[in-house]
Amino acid sequence: MSRLPLAWLSAGLVVLSACAPVKPEQPADAGAPAAAPQVEDPYLWLEDVGGDTALDWVRARNAESKAAIEADAGFAALENDLLAILDSDDKIPYVYKQGDYVYNFWTDRTNQRGLWRRTTLDEYRKPSPAWETLIDLDALNAQEGENWVWHGANCLRPKVRGEPYRRCLVDLSRGGADADVSREFDLENKTWLKDGFFRPEAKGSLSWIDADTVYVATDFGEGSMTTSGYARIVKEWKRGTPMEQARVVYEGQPTDMSIGAYHDSTPGFERDFVYRALAFYDNELFQRRADGSLAKVEVPNSAQAGVSREWLTLELREPWTVDGVTYPQGALLAAKFDDFMAGKRDLSVVYAPDARSSLAGFGRTKDHFYINVLEDVKNRIYLVTPGGDAWAREPLPHLPQFGTVSISAVDDEESNDFFLTVNDYLTPTSLYLGTIGGPAPTLLKQLPAFFDASRFEVSQNFATSKDGTRVPYFMVSPKGMAADGGNPTLLYGYGGFEISLTPGYSAAAGRGWLEQGGVYVVANIRGGGEYGPRWHQAALKQNRHRAYEDFAAVAQDLIARGITSPAHLGIQGGSNGGLLMGNMTVLYPELFGAVVCQVPLLDMKRYSKLLAGASWMAEYGDPDTSDWEFIQSFSPYQNVRPGVTYPPVLFTTSTRDDRVHPGHARKMMARMMEQGHDVTYYENIEGGHGGAADNRQRAHMQALAYTFLKQRLFGARSAHP
Repeated sequence: MSRLPLAWLSAGLVVLSACAPVKPEQPADAGAPAAAPQVEDPYLWLEDVGGDTALDWVRARNAESKAAIEADAGFAALENDLLAILDSDDKIPYVYKQGDYVYNFWTDRTNQRGLWRRTTLDEYRKPSPAWETLIDLDALNAQEGENWVWHGANCLRPKVRGEPYRRCLVDLSRGGADADVSREFDLENKTWLKDGFFRPEAKGSLSWIDADTVYVATDFGEGSMTTSGYARIVKEWKRGTPMEQARVVYEGQPTDMSIGAYHDSTPGFERDFVYRALAFYDNELFQRRADGSLAKVEVPNSAQAGVSREWLTLELREPWTVDGVTYPQGALLAAKFDDFMAGKRDLSVVYAPDARSSLAGFGRTKDHFYINVLEDVKNRIYLVTPGGDAWAREPLPHLPQFGTVSISAVDDEESNDFFLTVNDYLTPTSLYLGTIGGPAPTLLKQLPAFFDASRFEVSQNFATSKDGTRVPYFMVSPKGMAADGGNPTLLYGYGGFEISLTPGYSAAAGRGWLEQGGVYVVANIRGGGEYGPRWHQAALKQNRHRAYEDFAAVAQDLIARGITSPAHLGIQGGSNGGLLMGNMTVLYPELFGAVVCQVPLLDMKRYSKLLAGASWMAEYGDPDTSDWEFIQSFSPYQNVRPGVTYPPVLFTTSTRDDRVHPGHARKMMARMMEQGHDVTYYENIEGGHGGAADNRQRAHMQALAYTFLKQRLFGARSAHP
């Protein structure tokens, strides 16, 4: 399925002039009044990511958090338990198929940075497959004196079907940053090609056209990057020539988000495409002709366009009227690609949403299409068959009737086999292999139970937000739990970029929170994608407050039902979810007893000037325009003030995060310290936007969060009447 590359889609938040701000227009029930005018930002120096003064400040804060959290009697044991889970050999080795092999990237106790390896599908069916190691990243780091983190491999399809794959372009990141390098790797000899294609470190991409030609989008020098920090120019580069001599294919504007190109090598349907991302959910797609000219795919910029063999598919984020027919927001349409490019508009409806459902994904095997639909945040898989104005739809048979379900083709060109992944909050993830039209899928792999789930139960509930909207949330709680308001409860949320939070097995949450005696809750607030584009768009820009009102409504519902009380209610979120945490802290401080705010945005006055921040203005608005009149109402850094009792906050971030600037967390910590609030801070020197670069670091960060929450929420239990 040829669609805009996921690497581009993930450039957002799986998520940052000093002046006197205008008085914020806060929600009527906001817990914090407007901040006092501030003429300048006294903590700009903390935006100097690697500066000695800033890093000295970071080390001092880290020492304080070490004393406050790591010294806890249960910290070391929890960290070791979490590391054992992450390093377990019992994890499912997820694979993707190329030619005669399936490929996997694997980390464990011995291989902290990981192994890129492969085996055959028949061997993979065995309980303990024999793997062939291709790249040992730990050994490479030792050899080169680097701290490479795996970012993936793009392998060249052989010209003749059945021949082996020989060459790959491998992306490696220093310390987990978004910026990476691309290097050419010889699969047959398992060696790096000294004179092969190489892209220096930058936020960009390198992808195959043929054995001697690639598309390269990267930092070509001054003026070649967008204001968001991504490539503005894409070129065609021939082997054996300097990258500087590569031929320009397309050049975007500095204010664009990103530019790129890719080659679809599907046999019989080889095509080349150029994409221009103006902003999130605002993009243009062009077919690149043999003569180098570009033909625009004339669809709405907000639609997500994809090409699969003869078919053009369109996911609509806005209603679209064509030849007098209006297709609804959230629909999936299909048309014959060549006919569409020739001017025909024979569109078929593959899927149309209703008030309770949305499209979660779609794909195809050799002979069939499938769609994954969320119905009240629960997955349903359907087979769809081309025909007429609307495609026929039927449920995929033999499907497990519980939990979150995802489906992917094993090979969309040669078979109708599919992988099926099933799990929920209490059920360890299971991987099945099935065939459309065949018997029930066969269980291939399954996670062991990393915690005792028999004592817990899962329920779905709905809270009513301020404007009357029903907001779903999932709760994992002990069976027979008393509704006495004394249960330590962790409420998690995100609410942005049309990302859905569906039920999933988390061994870390089970071991680190549930087994400690806690209740775990996930809020499906607006801004996410649980009910499609409309759910996301309801909380954009000036309507951002709706996401915060939704989250507050879930908290209030938990309190009203006697599940917990403010003294026992903690919240957690990262990236855009970190912005959510910051706003819940300053707007609704009376609702919470502790906050974990991870890799956050917090200074919304300067976010668009820091790293990738300019690419998110379609989500939040432009603070250098009149948009600041509403943005300031959800900018925690401007709205926090002395004299207010805020819940204790743990801020965590990463020095190597080159997506959300660590200055957000640093400055908020410094300001709240200055104002005398109860705040704790930890910054990982590596880790990128994920906050950690290997399992040991991940276990440490998780243990910090759960121990902080335990200290703040469990200790208050005895104080509750």
